[in-house]
Amino acid sequence: MKSTRINNEFFSLKKCSLKQAIKMGLTPEEFELICKNLKRIPNVTETGIFSAMFSEHCSYKSTKKWLKKLPTQGIQVIQGPGENAGVIDIGGNDAIVFKIESHNHPSFIEPYQGAATGVGGILRDIFTMGARPIALMNVLRFGETINPLTKHLLNGVVAGIGGYGNCIGVPTVGGETYFHKSYNKNILVNAMAIGLAKKNKIFYSKATGIGNPVIYVGAKTGRDGIHGATMASAEFSNNTEEKKPTIQVGDPFTGKLLLESCLELMKTDIILSIQDMGAAGLTSSSVEMASKGNLGIFLNLDKIPVREKNMSSYEIMLSESQERMLMILKKGSENEAEKIFKKWDLDFSIIGKITNNKKILLEKNNKTVCDLPLKMLVDEAPEYNRDYKIKNCNNKIHSKDIYIKKTIKEILFKIMENVNFGSKRWIFEQYDSSVMGDTVVTDSESNSSIVKVHKSDKNNFSGKGIAISTDCNSRYVKNNPKMGAMLAVIEAARNICCSGAKPLAVTNNLNFGNPEKKEIMGQIVATIEGIKKSCEFLNTPVVSGNVSLYNETNGKSILPTPVIGMVGVIQDINKVIKKNAKNKNTILILGQDDQKDDGWLGSSLYQEILYSQCDGKVPEVNLKQEKIIIDFLTQIHANDLIIAAHDISDGGLLPSLMEMLFKNNLGMNINLPKKLMNLNRSNIYKLHGWCFGEDQARILIATNDPAKIITKANKNDIKVFDLGITNKKSMIKLGNYDGFSTKKCYNLYESALPKILLD
Repeated sequence: MKSTRINNEFFSLKKCSLKQAIKMGLTPEEFELICKNLKRIPNVTETGIFSAMFSEHCSYKSTKKWLKKLPTQGIQVIQGPGENAGVIDIGGNDAIVFKIESHNHPSFIEPYQGAATGVGGILRDIFTMGARPIALMNVLRFGETINPLTKHLLNGVVAGIGGYGNCIGVPTVGGETYFHKSYNKNILVNAMAIGLAKKNKIFYSKATGIGNPVIYVGAKTGRDGIHGATMASAEFSNNTEEKKPTIQVGDPFTGKLLLESCLELMKTDIILSIQDMGAAGLTSSSVEMASKGNLGIFLNLDKIPVREKNMSSYEIMLSESQERMLMILKKGSENEAEKIFKKWDLDFSIIGKITNNKKILLEKNNKTVCDLPLKMLVDEAPEYNRDYKIKNCNNKIHSKDIYIKKTIKEILFKIMENVNFGSKRWIFEQYDSSVMGDTVVTDSESNSSIVKVHKSDKNNFSGKGIAISTDCNSRYVKNNPKMGAMLAVIEAARNICCSGAKPLAVTNNLNFGNPEKKEIMGQIVATIEGIKKSCEFLNTPVVSGNVSLYNETNGKSILPTPVIGMVGVIQDINKVIKKNAKNKNTILILGQDDQKDDGWLGSSLYQEILYSQCDGKVPEVNLKQEKIIIDFLTQIHANDLIIAAHDISDGGLLPSLMEMLFKNNLGMNINLPKKLMNLNRSNIYKLHGWCFGEDQARILIATNDPAKIITKANKNDIKVFDLGITNKKSMIKLGNYDGFSTKKCYNLYESALPKILLD
């Protein structure tokens, strides 16, 4: 789809041709249906509105059938999917508002602004609900480090995230970054935001009250971002440069003014409904507000504050200029609201009113430029039942088939220095993680990031903290979409639990290729089923999210990347568990079954690094066992028996253990199970599996009272293995097989991001 610019009002009012409709992103069948239902040919402006509302980004036309299967209810849920963000109850009068969204295509075309506006957009989703944003997370996917584009994209995206988040004054407290060739020409930039609100002051977007004024506030409307929603719903080709005019431009300083002015107005009782102008701008915000209220809306486009001359109705309605809000206020309160926004030096305009005709009516230059039934734009938007094919997941590659003839030390060093395991310090140090002063720990210190929860009076704290984790292992999802999605939810829950918090709810960002391909649609269907299964079992409902499809270029798709963002609550921030062990701690492995023949190397980081591919069978999931381990960790933490904790995931046992020893430069003489003590060449692969296998439902804990934990574990039928006691020697001894320096591992870990990528 080429960028469409229509800056002539006369042309905007002409009947739209099929060729023009296709350029806007509609299919011939969709345009034919529109004409049939309208009983006329829509003009160019009306067709632009249809194209935005029918886009994958706005309508979820390929996935909404399946998304309805996700669990969205729970005693903790105040608001599930369907609003700007999800809302959960965390006790008292406190509520957490959170959501994750993608800005993938814009970030590939213009990395700085694409990433910056992704952050700005997700923040507006949060404070639109009445919450003050308290934290940001991000999940990034880039191509190979040797790809010439990767440095440009990485530097631009990281600068954009830091530039917006740091300037607006919201801490970026964690996330993850992964590199793979499938993202060479289609990177992923997913931004998550979390806000704190009072349960009795949540704001919604549903329009109410016939005759109530519709208010535009924020920045002026320009020509940036026109057709951004449809651009984000199409594949890339070699002509991405042509799409640069559709990229929005962010202004974090105006964003900060808008945030504070909206929160100030929300202290009154005059806002009836409010909606961020995000994807599809004024079109989606006005249509969705009126539709949710089963009402109509009238807008006078001559009242829209614009920053460019001679903007047509088409351009005004399809612009995605940033830092704008649409509100419906109580009649007679306009002057009170205007004073607040003028104080913050923001545009304020009464642009229309709510009607009872269930239409969107637009007027410009005293002419009607759009007259469309809202039902056609929302309720009758396409819902496709696409064909799908779910992958045969019977690949049973055994660990001895993956085993490579290298020493444990050689393999460990390769994992430590690998860009997908090693430190991302260069990235996260560009983000301000401590602004606002409420960050307890980031996910570089603990398994999840934790932010304080304020009491009503400003300078005190409730004692509670919000734990946040983002997770997705695309290797697993590629090889078994259902199992991989289940494991993404499980790992997020383990991370929340390993920080001392209780998992509560989920937001997700489903990043996939072209859903018109049976294999891709099969990935989507199986993934949603996997998320459903884990979330139901853990009682962590999905309360918000985003679907990003057509992430492919010239027919080559990304790895399936269904990102899970999970939040939880810790009742006392003084009891946060960090991942760093201390001297003379005993390290135990909860859930370690040493009666198995070998560890799980299929689909592992070991396989990816040593074989440059990962086609093995995905680790098995035992939801019951995962829940038992999570609940047990919570129990022993309540008894003050844990010094540190770290879940075993990417890389397996030995790399995870090293991450616990790094900060205090500790060493250990590692105990081995008896069956591994005297292996020969024919079965040495079992030691590799034990050190690097990614068997699930396992957690490393550091303690000074191992006997109590082992006794309690035995009573709960939980297997525990005593790995040994930490010391200050900074050397790891692995039985009679190998030895290596903790400091050497740390140096490799810290230099994992290749210099070629950095400034």
